[in-house]
Amino acid sequence: MSVTIDITGLPLERVAVVPSPLAELGMALHALSEPGHHPDLRGWATAVSSRLEPCLADRLCEADFLWRSTFSDVFAPFAGIPGGRAMPGATLAEELDLLDKLTDEQFVHAALEFTCQLRYDVQEAGPLDDPELRRRSLELAAARGSVQERFTRRLLSDPPAVRAWFRQLMLDCDDAFFADTWARIQPQLAADARHKTELLRRKGLGEALGSLSGAVSLDEEGRVITVDKLLVGRTATGDGGLVLVPTSLGWPHVMVLHRYGWQPTITYPASGPRPQAPSVEQLTRRLEALAHPVRMRLCRHLARSPHTTSELAEAHGMTAPEISRHLSVLKKAGLITDCRRGRYVQHQLDLTAVARLGSDFIEGVLR
Repeated sequence: MSVTIDITGLPLERVAVVPSPLAELGMALHALSEPGHHPDLRGWATAVSSRLEPCLADRLCEADFLWRSTFSDVFAPFAGIPGGRAMPGATLAEELDLLDKLTDEQFVHAALEFTCQLRYDVQEAGPLDDPELRRRSLELAAARGSVQERFTRRLLSDPPAVRAWFRQLMLDCDDAFFADTWARIQPQLAADARHKTELLRRKGLGEALGSLSGAVSLDEEGRVITVDKLLVGRTATGDGGLVLVPTSLGWPHVMVLHRYGWQPTITYPASGPRPQAPSVEQLTRRLEALAHPVRMRLCRHLARSPHTTSELAEAHGMTAPEISRHLSVLKKAGLITDCRRGRYVQHQLDLTAVARLGSDFIEGVLR
């Protein structure tokens, strides 16, 4: 499963690495509403939450589905500007001005896409124009609770009022906590953007994309970018460009904006001393490897000390070829290591890999 971006004919000068204050504010709101996704930010989230005025906290609850379980495209309005060449603004105010340039249809579709299951990467009428889709959107919103239903009704009946409400909410968040946070992290994001831009210029797009995350790759022909995700989607740059947005607050998320008609955008964790989560395929191999009872028993042996294949065969009452087959599965999953001692090869469980499996699973499904 993956999201692909067809970049056939895309010149390097139309690939930009640019921080986005509005996108980072969206990440901040997500971290505040889902601190379990970001244990490294728990202290920051606790401090910010404790200082929020009750009125602002209540207003955030009215539309937290825009950032709680996913990341709405309303936080990347530059991507919806016609032509596919717009860039994120340098300030939050500039980005909110870009949000004002979106049509009501774009804003409503982006705001309801995840909550009301609207189509994403194909052209489709929106609930403002299609009465049946409007009815379905309200029905799905009602199934998710009264707060979301009220917001959806307001949005469908008066999009400009909700846009103004959302803009003021973001400005109030900036005054309450985000301006200080942005002042602290903006230099890191700018430095990461400069580094990726230099890598792009010196070593090409493949190297630059590979440095974003192990989940991002470029095919050998340089025509398709693949992002390892637990979903399937596709888009193309066409005559537009590609924007790479670093985030400090968003790790471990790697997100791909592939909305139909919008500029493709990849939001990636800025460089830092963090372990690289395995691919979804590698994570699946590890879970399948440990699901077999024989391999679980082998892991218990190999966790205590290294053993040869013959020793394991004798201990488990199996033949050496049978043990070898199970060890091969564990080795391909990256769960055991080998060490040669003279003419013997000893196998041992990689405790670091096993210990990370829980957090790797969380990072893999959140990415």
